[in-house]
Amino acid sequence: MAQAKEKLNLHIAMHPWFAMSHISNFLELANKFAEKGHKISLFLPPKTQPKLASFNHHPHLITFIPVPVPRVDGLPDGAETTHDVPFSSRPLLMISMDLTRDAIDSHLARLRPDVVFFDFAEWLPGLARKRGARSVRFATTFLFTTAYFLGGPRNLPDGCTPKEEDLMHPPPGFPAHGIGLAAHEARVVVKAIEMEFGGGMNLFERLKIAFKECDAMGYKTCRETEGPFVEFVAKHSDKPLLLAGPMLPSPPDSRLDEDIDEWLKGFGHGGVVYCALGSRPFLAALKPPRNHQTMESALPKGFLERTKNRGVIHEGWVQQQLILHHPSVGCFVTHCGASSLFEGMSSECQLVMVPQQIDQFINARVMSSYFKVGVEVEKRDRDGFFTREAFSKAVNLVMEDESEVGKEVRANHAKWRELLSKEGLQDSYITELVRDLQDEKGHSISFLLPPKTQPMIAFLNHHPRLITVIPILVPQVDGLPDRTETTHDVPA
Repeated sequence: MAQAKEKLNLHIAMHPWFAMSHISNFLELANKFAEKGHKISLFLPPKTQPKLASFNHHPHLITFIPVPVPRVDGLPDGAETTHDVPFSSRPLLMISMDLTRDAIDSHLARLRPDVVFFDFAEWLPGLARKRGARSVRFATTFLFTTAYFLGGPRNLPDGCTPKEEDLMHPPPGFPAHGIGLAAHEARVVVKAIEMEFGGGMNLFERLKIAFKECDAMGYKTCRETEGPFVEFVAKHSDKPLLLAGPMLPSPPDSRLDEDIDEWLKGFGHGGVVYCALGSRPFLAALKPPRNHQTMESALPKGFLERTKNRGVIHEGWVQQQLILHHPSVGCFVTHCGASSLFEGMSSECQLVMVPQQIDQFINARVMSSYFKVGVEVEKRDRDGFFTREAFSKAVNLVMEDESEVGKEVRANHAKWRELLSKEGLQDSYITELVRDLQDEKGHSISFLLPPKTQPMIAFLNHHPRLITVIPILVPQVDGLPDRTETTHDVPA
């Protein structure tokens, strides 16, 4: 019996894009798999591994496999993740990731995993097939983001990327009616997806290949929150859709830095705005803008002195989860990355949204206008700039007790928080996901069928990449009605 159970345990390999948010999501999924007794090999850049050690809650099952980041001309020395490079250098990092292909192939040959999870490395499904494994393209964004940008419903010609005017409106049948991008946002998105992203391809082309070549698509979501979008994507895709649940991050095995904790304790319950600049007490976690080495050099002269009693500017990584759950923090101003939004919605902090790029625009629009769990800062249509008055207005709307908008978003936020933390919800999705992966053995089948019968059962072929239907003509026999193929065509 024990031997039978052991055979059911999976060995899963993971190769996420070299960005901390992507890596963290993959590690969180690895933790969920490990809770069920499955083994995970997670490919990571060497220097990045120590930063994630405290988030590996099952080191006896989750193994970090070091994959050195190859040197590429123009990439800063020692760069391993997007945190180490400016946005303009991300294509170089992708080239470097492409250069890990042979190393990954060697690891897969040695490890022999059952399944390989990936996101941007569109060549990974080919390596997985070569080594007898299935591949899952795992997205760290919301499912509704994929639904919005989905090429199929937009009827784009093969080889074409969407234009600005295409992206200002949702595709036909999109569940969130009236949601769209402003002209300046569409420009940002098109520029990003058309930008060369290593290997002579743009990001849109890489993702199209990834979607085409993978055996299944995975998302960190659940039907309870994104049900209509799940149905929409499933309708327009020929790949199995695997849901991992909301995947709220596990509490880190650490405590909030003492300096930050003591500073926060100096303010009333829920009175501090995290990552905001305004008249309220604030804690801002920021990266220096372009052409500045430090945040201090980028701030207005005298700013730090004027705000020293009510604000802290922190450069680099902060313990965001712990900060959001601190009793003194009442508002979270977020750039609307999917991971940050999930962390915000699982806390009691009210959400103010200031999206900056690509998926963040749709995240903010859907969360503020469709789900109504926060408020988006108003921006100028022509260029996306916003004023400090607009910023202050958004913070006050969610923070003031008598604000009607605030009452609505606080109530909706509370419903989401309760739903996401519902006992057994996450476990049920991981159990279902594991079952799907165990059932998907990845074997190739050739199914011999009469030609006219094939279209009648096409909808039952859930794995067209693996199940090939081969037409076999039914020879004419005296006494058999013309064009007969099955018993359905002849009398009993």
